[in-house]
Amino acid sequence: MPLHGKDEVRDRLNDDVYASPDLSVPMPKYRIPDDEHSPDHAYAVVHDELLLDGNSRQNLATFCQTWSEPQVHKLMDECLDKNMIDKDEYPQTAEIETRCVNMLADLWHAPHASSAMGCSTTGSSEAAMLGGLALKWRWRKRREAEGKPTDKPNLICGPVQICWHKFARYFDVELRQVPLAPGRMVMTPEEVLKLCDENTIGVVPTLGITFNLLYEPVADIAAALDAFEVRTGLDIPIHVDAASGGFLAPFIHQDVVWDFKLPRVKSINASGHKFGLTPLGCGWVVWRDKEDLPEELIFRVDYLGGDMPTFALNFSRPGGQIVIQYYNFLRLGREGYRRLQQACSDTANYIAKAIEQIGLFDIVYDGRGGVPGVCWKLKEGTDPGFTLYDLADRLRERGWLVPAYPMPANIQDLVVQRVLVRHGVSRDLATLLVTDLLACIEHFRRHPVSAPMTREEASGYHH
Repeated sequence: MPLHGKDEVRDRLNDDVYASPDLSVPMPKYRIPDDEHSPDHAYAVVHDELLLDGNSRQNLATFCQTWSEPQVHKLMDECLDKNMIDKDEYPQTAEIETRCVNMLADLWHAPHASSAMGCSTTGSSEAAMLGGLALKWRWRKRREAEGKPTDKPNLICGPVQICWHKFARYFDVELRQVPLAPGRMVMTPEEVLKLCDENTIGVVPTLGITFNLLYEPVADIAAALDAFEVRTGLDIPIHVDAASGGFLAPFIHQDVVWDFKLPRVKSINASGHKFGLTPLGCGWVVWRDKEDLPEELIFRVDYLGGDMPTFALNFSRPGGQIVIQYYNFLRLGREGYRRLQQACSDTANYIAKAIEQIGLFDIVYDGRGGVPGVCWKLKEGTDPGFTLYDLADRLRERGWLVPAYPMPANIQDLVVQRVLVRHGVSRDLATLLVTDLLACIEHFRRHPVSAPMTREEASGYHH
């Protein structure tokens, strides 16, 4: 009987995985199965379910990186078991993080890059919150030293990404937003000064607004705050949210002054997993000098035998993304980043020109001078038989995620559509997008929309 049993198993050794009893019935979805399963069978179930996700390369809504070189995949595998927070056990990974911070401080013109403070994070949202916390603590210490109340801090910004709303709510700070207006698509110095007072912990210009991809005028805002300090004695620092622009402006917009060249800029956050080209889960925050990061915010943890200074909202996390950031710095260098980001900008401009030639749209942003991408709206007075929401929904049938959405407060009647051009969006892929866009328009010409879609029905996540 035992020999007969082995023969039975031997007969099934080459069976197709989908002929197995495991996959002939559904596995439980909301409770852990009673029995274990073959790794091949479990993999097949999960793999097949992931086929229902969209193709990330066609997600032109996201700022995040969706393509990586084979060497990146290999290094990520090699770092799968490295806990970034355990700097005593993985000292070389910790050293690589330190090198990246110094490289970024140098890239962003910190006056003494070796004395700048910084750390990696899980993304620019966490990095932004750490920058905001440092602003709040520095302001509070100064107010306490002056014997003044500290219960009403406020932060001034433009149309920001949701992370700043989270920061304000979680850490009890009033968020004073400068609304956009017809003809004014960024935060201006004049509007900033209207909101400043003795309780302002800082001003946050965005280098790449998520709604329209434009850079806010950091240098002009800094100059206005310099003059404001002369008049009032109030020293209000700047934190630059360079989630996207921090890895763009140094390479393709070198005429834009936005970083530590400006003494009023005390800290900068950026996303490694956006135009820094790392896999998802990498952000950076750098302070101009040690004095700009309050010592009280740094924890010194005795963990697994080592004294470890840390400033983060998270603890254990993988080290692979930090290693890949270092790999990218070595692999590309300044010239490689310049060529790559310029190619993205050129492709965005190519898309903008092609869309403008259709004749139905006005270009709001053409991919030049800000984040590589395109933003457009329907021409005023034009009724093409569809809305941008209808167009976004139709494009999804071909796999493209090209969101349509209203602009923020005070110009919310303006509905735009936007694409991001990241590394991996080739000229051929851009041409296919335009071809499919034209096919969608032709479809609506032959089948006019009788009940236009709403934003909730058609629009995808666009930040």
